[in-house]
Amino acid sequence: WSLSIFPPPCIMDAKESQAREVVVVGGGIIGASTAMWLAKSGAKVTVVERWKVAGAASGKAGGFLAKGWGSGPTEALHQVGFELHKKLAQELKMKSFRHLPTLNVSTGGRKMKGAASKCKWLDGHVSGCKMMDPNTAQVTPVEITNAMMKCAQDNGAKLVMGKATGVKRDKDGNVECVALADGKVIVGDEFVFTMGPWTVQCEEWFPGFRVPMVGIYSSSIILKHPEGSVDPFALFCSEDSNGCHLEVYPRPEGDVYVCGCGGSRHLPRKDIEKLDPSEVVHDPKRVAAAMTSFRGMSPSLAKDTPDVAQACMRPCTDDGMPMMGRIPNTGNAYVATGHNCWGILWGPVTGLAMAELVLDGKSHCVDISAFNPSRFQAKKGRRSRQKGEEDVGEDW
Repeated sequence: WSLSIFPPPCIMDAKESQAREVVVVGGGIIGASTAMWLAKSGAKVTVVERWKVAGAASGKAGGFLAKGWGSGPTEALHQVGFELHKKLAQELKMKSFRHLPTLNVSTGGRKMKGAASKCKWLDGHVSGCKMMDPNTAQVTPVEITNAMMKCAQDNGAKLVMGKATGVKRDKDGNVECVALADGKVIVGDEFVFTMGPWTVQCEEWFPGFRVPMVGIYSSSIILKHPEGSVDPFALFCSEDSNGCHLEVYPRPEGDVYVCGCGGSRHLPRKDIEKLDPSEVVHDPKRVAAAMTSFRGMSPSLAKDTPDVAQACMRPCTDDGMPMMGRIPNTGNAYVATGHNCWGILWGPVTGLAMAELVLDGKSHCVDISAFNPSRFQAKKGRRSRQKGEEDVGEDW
């Protein structure tokens, strides 16, 4: 099927696609999306996941979707990504996708009158409440990630559970296989690494390749309420006296998701590599602070304790933009990571772009040149004579 917002994916013909064996390492939303588009194009896909599909940030994020919030190179990711979510909601029969308006809320200062008339569950201390964007939407991340993985599997993709520990490369630098902790190897023609913050391991697997990225470690909570009982308004709240900067997303199933608890930590590569996804747990102090802040603005929805307290680690690069493209000095290895707080919105379009890049040599749905991983690589001094970009003389 194709999208009306851009021409059908320009991917090589089915016979040639079917001959390609592509290994996707990572079962979050980026990996699931990449696998889905590759499999739908006829490629033979194997997904390697160390813990569980949507086990990390792709299962614990808020799922906020904003079409008009991009700028510069990310503008197309927002716009195309938003439209793609709408299409996938129909195609994959998503129950959690819906449009909802977003309010900007503040709680410091004198209590305003009429906040509950704008959003009836804002029945506590609110000093400011105004429309921020009437055209936003949401989806529950764990649902769409698993739906895309199922779609990939329905189209022939294989899911292998195991922890990737390295790669084997040939004399030309191309990847021959991915090694797993249990001793197995996964061979393929092309390899896409979509491991969220754990993609920093590629620095060891591809000497000279830089992945300047931290894992932003943050807590979130879920308060469960009856389905359909909470009016659909997303909130972006100003920073409060508890050190919180709450974002609130009521979901169709009745869950009220709250993040922006404050106290996020930035983990460097050495700490990320030591941390198993199952070990990413919430900070009780920040959860308590968020509960206090939320209770102040919405006593009708607040509880004594959250039904779910959790944490995730978002991958964030040094320049705040994702890494999407071929790994330098290889001919068949690619990376897609660093999407930070927009991983859910950008997930489906990132997967489509990567599938096009792998199978056709170029992304057609969006321009990803600004996200090329080569922008972070150390530049070798060039003191020889050049013809354009080609070295043609002695390197003095």
